[in-house]
Amino acid sequence: MGLFDFLKHDKKKQEEQTEQQAAAPGTGAAASPPHSDMGSKYTDASAGGKAAAERMAAPAPPKAPPAPKAAMPPAAGPGPSRAHPGPAQPSDLSAAHKAVPVPPKPAPGAQKRTYTVKAGDSLAAIARRELGNEARWRELYAMNRGVIGADPDLIHPGQVLTLPT
Repeated sequence: MGLFDFLKHDKKKQEEQTEQQAAAPGTGAAASPPHSDMGSKYTDASAGGKAAAERMAAPAPPKAPPAPKAAMPPAAGPGPSRAHPGPAQPSDLSAAHKAVPVPPKPAPGAQKRTYTVKAGDSLAAIARRELGNEARWRELYAMNRGVIGADPDLIHPGQVLTLPT
């Protein structure tokens, strides 16, 4: 069965339904004239468009005045006031501490290792070569943020970086 056969079949089926509706008394088919295949598709859409246009043209309902705010009594009793909480602190479960790790505390009397950046270096390459693990570049950046600046991808030859132990 080809494409046109399906179309003919659907058209024939629709014609049979309209004939049945017209033959059945009290179904309301007499109130609405039979439509062509194209007309029935778009009459509902045009009626909906007209209804939407009427709703948009109608004046907006008046707005209710805002309810007056009730004054909150001050919190009684000991404890911190919740009116002005302090600055948010990252917890162990938050992701804030994972982005850039806190540099490890140097042991007292331990000698610091340093590295002078050469042309073509990156923090990952320095971490791989000097620390044995490329993933430790974040630790290297955390220790040298003051020297490197806000962009860890931008390091310049001649910068002296402190290496973690």
